[in-house]
Amino acid sequence: MKTFVPRDKMSKRARKKLDAQNRTTWAFSPTTKIVKSKKVYDRKKQPRNYEPYDSGGCFLIPYSV
Repeated sequence: MKTFVPRDKMSKRARKKLDAQNRTTWAFSPTTKIVKSKKVYDRKKQPRNYEPYDSGGCFLIPYSV
């Protein structure tokens, strides 16, 4: 049975080995899971009511003779 040795009294090599055992790797990248805040201005985002071929600003009045 191994005796308990506090981390403070362990050698540098033993602490490094212990830290490597406790360190885990992620199955996925947690940085890709961040949700963007709705409050932040995004220049690339299109407005909700944007229509690229909207003719609402054109004042063409049909003229009949």
